[in-house]
Amino acid sequence: MPKTDRSGRDGRIAIRPAWPGEAGLVLSFIRELAEFEKLGHEVTASEQRIDRALFGPMPRAYCDIAEWEGEPAGFALWFYNFSTFRGQHGIYLEDLFVKPGFRGKGIGKALLARLARRCVEEGLGRLEWWVLDWNEAAIDVYRSLGAEAMDEWTVFRLSGEALDRLAGQAE
Repeated sequence: MPKTDRSGRDGRIAIRPAWPGEAGLVLSFIRELAEFEKLGHEVTASEQRIDRALFGPMPRAYCDIAEWEGEPAGFALWFYNFSTFRGQHGIYLEDLFVKPGFRGKGIGKALLARLARRCVEEGLGRLEWWVLDWNEAAIDVYRSLGAEAMDEWTVFRLSGEALDRLAGQAE
């Protein structure tokens, strides 16, 4: 399998886009991440949904796979967003995960660096993501990279019955 990018010590890390037929691999990373975050019960994604989202006729999400010496070690799932204040697109990183046995090798940083490079090359204004407030190890890494916490913002979400109820009020 060809590699589209190499970074890291001794070329042992390779970052590449997820390929059609790898929805199962992506879903396995999602499930491992959800278990790590103690949210495994919330995963309702299926291989078919992941396949359609990443590889269907109009993909709206993208995934990079990190390999360590040829073995899948982590992933970054992301999509483009837009800042009205900047009048510019950016990237929103939905999920970043490195399998426990591969942590400490620079894989997470390599995934973030790949996305940062994409932002710079495409003239995008920013790269942003959420992190659980109890994940101090990740927060420390992100701060060491120069990322800033957006403490003044509160995240809101509509889903399930509340989403259906509001949708029913649209004309």
